[in-house]
Amino acid sequence: MRSVIQGFILCWGLLPLFAVAAESAESMPSESQPSAAQVDASIDNLDKPLYSPFIERYMLDEVRNLRIDMERAHRELAAEVVDRELGAADKAVSYATNTVTYFFYLIAGVSSALVLMGWNSVRDIKEKVHSVANEQVAELVEEYEKRLRAIEKQLKQETAHIESNREEITLTQEIHSLWLRASQESSPAGKIAIYDQILAARGDDIEAITYKADAALDQNEPQWAINLCQQALLLDETNAHAFYQLACAHTCQGNLDDAARYFTHAVAQSESYREELYRDPALSELREHPLLIELLAPTVEHPS
Repeated sequence: MRSVIQGFILCWGLLPLFAVAAESAESMPSESQPSAAQVDASIDNLDKPLYSPFIERYMLDEVRNLRIDMERAHRELAAEVVDRELGAADKAVSYATNTVTYFFYLIAGVSSALVLMGWNSVRDIKEKVHSVANEQVAELVEEYEKRLRAIEKQLKQETAHIESNREEITLTQEIHSLWLRASQESSPAGKIAIYDQILAARGDDIEAITYKADAALDQNEPQWAINLCQQALLLDETNAHAFYQLACAHTCQGNLDDAARYFTHAVAQSESYREELYRDPALSELREHPLLIELLAPTVEHPS
């Protein structure tokens, strides 16, 4: 029946096309057949659509029916899931009921056996069963309480560890953003302000202290830079950057002997600072110092 209705609607939608074709056939002589060009011209000159509102209504009804079918399938699937869950719950309840029933059967059988073996009365059997059951239950409860306390303690430790890691990650992200700002800052005062923010968040950041000393040197504050580098060396006595900044600061103050000594310490920690002697303008007065010429000169192997 549905296919018949669809065919009827399709034929009804094609009626305008049949009417246009009939008009074209009537307008042409009966002895000649229309050419392909004439048919194309007739199609191009159509002044009304080849469909009817019935086709649109049919499509809308089909979409509505499809949505109704999908909703019905959804309800059926939900009903089936609920039935399965109820069946599983029913089986679980039946299993628990059977277990308790068998347990009481077992108690009754043991009680009967004990009476036959010489127990004085049913009251004695009941009291003994209750006492044994209470002892077993107390032991189980105590054991599970111990386990729960251990689990709770472990959960608290893990929670504290996770919270500590979260705070450390947040702090690291903030410090990283401050380092990015410092790298984009051009003025020494602005850099020092950013380094102070880093040190306020993490006071033992040696790198921030040494870079702050570098910015202090850019502000022509060598004594401030020396104090900062000494503070960094208290945290890490082998920090090469701190030794290098001390060499630059003492060079600015004219203490070339101390500057040479600190520069040799920096080179001993990291060979990359050897090239900074000839690239850093702050160390220009230190290049011809006798101590550096003696200590930093390349070693030559003599034949034995």
